[in-house]
Amino acid sequence: MVIIRMDVDLEDDENDYHESVNSLYKPANTTVQEEDPLLEDPVQNRPALNKPKDYLNGTYIIFFILGTGSLLPLNFIITAKHYWMYKLQNCSEDLSPAEQEPSDIRDFFESYISVASSVPSVLCLIGNFLLVNKVSAHVRILSSLVVILTILMVITVLVKVDSSSWTRPFFVLTLACVAVISSATTVFSSSIFGLTGCFPMQNSQALISGQAMGGTVSAVASVVDLASASDVTDSALAYFLMADVFIVLCIGMYLILPKLEYSRYYIKCHKDSTQTLCILPGDNLEEDDTAAGNTRVMAPRTNRVGSMPPLGAILKKTGMLGFCVFYVYFISIIIFPAVSSGIESVNEDYGSLWTKKYFTPLTSFLLYNFADLCGRQITVWIQVPGPKSKLLPIMVLLRTFFVPVFMLCNYQPRLYIAKVLFAQDVYPVVFTVLLGFSNGYLSTLSIIYGPKVTPKELSESAGVLMMVFLQLGLAMGAAFSVLVVHLI
Repeated sequence: MVIIRMDVDLEDDENDYHESVNSLYKPANTTVQEEDPLLEDPVQNRPALNKPKDYLNGTYIIFFILGTGSLLPLNFIITAKHYWMYKLQNCSEDLSPAEQEPSDIRDFFESYISVASSVPSVLCLIGNFLLVNKVSAHVRILSSLVVILTILMVITVLVKVDSSSWTRPFFVLTLACVAVISSATTVFSSSIFGLTGCFPMQNSQALISGQAMGGTVSAVASVVDLASASDVTDSALAYFLMADVFIVLCIGMYLILPKLEYSRYYIKCHKDSTQTLCILPGDNLEEDDTAAGNTRVMAPRTNRVGSMPPLGAILKKTGMLGFCVFYVYFISIIIFPAVSSGIESVNEDYGSLWTKKYFTPLTSFLLYNFADLCGRQITVWIQVPGPKSKLLPIMVLLRTFFVPVFMLCNYQPRLYIAKVLFAQDVYPVVFTVLLGFSNGYLSTLSIIYGPKVTPKELSESAGVLMMVFLQLGLAMGAAFSVLVVHLI
């Protein structure tokens, strides 16, 4: 039995309808644009004359909060550099070089954190992709949030524990906690992004903007704690307690989500689409589009519940977008935070609070995350270039130049590249803004396009696959960041 889901007037000429992303639309004239605006509410492939409204933007706000929570724990860990240096110096802010632990633990701490957070996440993402149709998103999301909260509470408790006699074991334990949190965060973020693939695209954008907000919130909180607390441990305790509270908030928000009429409608649409569907124009992933674009081949889809998503078919549609996601994060993680947080003010010898205490938190962490947030948010109004444009991968590849320019800023300590070409504080500020903004804008476009160029029933799998590319970029970038830091 073939079930056909189309909102078309059967009396109209079929040739008046053209293919859109996961939908059909009737153009006002015969000129069809190459790429349609993707942030508008897509027409569903099912009768839906009375779609519910997102009352008070409740669903949008929830996804924004969940996006903030998805990256906030790791960002809190990364931006607490002052606290980690205190812990890794035998719980003292002022030790002689002879009393300090070997410098590689402190000097390359960000690189170790990047590796510990990225590599295990790749395996979790692959597993999450394979489990998309076997374990419900509800189970994956809630279980990962509980794991994140548990490990964050362990880190919070360790703040007040004197680790001066077991610094190296504390360092190893910290990396283990980072690995677990990163893995759980990866499952959570990929699952929740896969879920947004069932919703109109503005909800995917809300989630991604929320992720950038997580970095911005953690950077602001770090600066406030640094300025207001005289004791390092008191500051760190308040800092990590904020992260704990926010994860509890995320759990509450997620439990509210399915109670909203707007959310229930789109979740039901997705569940229905995974049961029995017809092959609509552009949905046939096994064959290339032919010249006879108006010919509709109708065939029942098999039930995909419990089966592995068709990886090859999804890659055929999203391969280039996946590469863009991978390379954007590959370049960004090489630089941030391993290289950017090691850039010191050229006027540090003056001993001012700006150059000694606030230069790195403000110019590296806060500025990068704020620029990243702006780049993601602007995609609400501007979606250029489009998903099929060759300009998108070109712009992504051009970001490679950030690696040498950051290496030639005043990164310290320097062992091999003695020359500091950009010997003014304004240079790393400008470079950081460009790095963060381009990361936010280009990655958001690439990620939100992914689930929308695939059939509706594969949107969740495509969303998870975009997160796989993202995590691969983070893992490869983390590995290369260690190499870049050792080359400077």
